[in-house]
Amino acid sequence: MKAVVTVMLKTGVLDPQGKAIGQALAGLGFSGVGEVRAGKVLEIDLAETDPAKAKAAAEDMARKLLANTVIESFRVEVA
Repeated sequence: MKAVVTVMLKTGVLDPQGKAIGQALAGLGFSGVGEVRAGKVLEIDLAETDPAKAKAAAEDMARKLLANTVIESFRVEVA
């Protein structure tokens, strides 16, 4: 089973990478771009075949290692 973990900075946390990307897009002539937030997506292959157990395992991984839950939020999808 594959788990996809998306990690993003929480609202209100400064995002210098997102700001730099937004400025670069404006510099390239892309108008109408609002705030840009940067994050990361991790794809994890799991041996687990039960979707509920796979999601629980991936959420545990995110809480313990993949996301800094003080400043980041995460979302887990399994397929």
